[in-house]
Amino acid sequence: MSTTQILIAGFGGQGVLFAGKFLAYKGMLEEKQISWLPSYGPEMRGGTANCSVIVSDTPVGSPIVTEPDVLVAMNLPSFDKYENDTVKGGLILVDSSLIERKAVREDVSVFYIPATRMAQEAGFPTLANMILVGKLLRECPEMGYENTEAALKKVVSAKHMDLFDLNLKAIDMGYRFA
Repeated sequence: MSTTQILIAGFGGQGVLFAGKFLAYKGMLEEKQISWLPSYGPEMRGGTANCSVIVSDTPVGSPIVTEPDVLVAMNLPSFDKYENDTVKGGLILVDSSLIERKAVREDVSVFYIPATRMAQEAGFPTLANMILVGKLLRECPEMGYENTEAALKKVVSAKHMDLFDLNLKAIDMGYRFA
């Protein structure tokens, strides 16, 4: 039995919910049991936002992630708030463009990815979220890379299909980031 609990957290407008929805669709395409629970403050853009995603081989009892196996921290307040909640042996992905401090824990695997800077330099400044998702796919063997394009087709709306290739490029950049 395999269950992976993921928490993606940052400011509203950083694509936290989109990244979570992508992971949820990817899991559904792989015939997993899924839970996707967005949470955001009333401010939306600029306020806090997080998204709980659970991908499991068995039915999900509760959609709330209180102890993530994987934490994606896109801003310092989120890193400060959720670092200690991550399970021992868990995985933390940090956008090091926006978060200068290092993790205080030594019982988790931490990857520092300058996702915001990478996205800006690549010409798609709003896709730091997908760079981090790409790194998650690389470092979390339960997730893997298969079905990436199919899941992306589910979450990129027809109205924004012109952004499909850029999202895929951002995921690939994160996946290849060493």
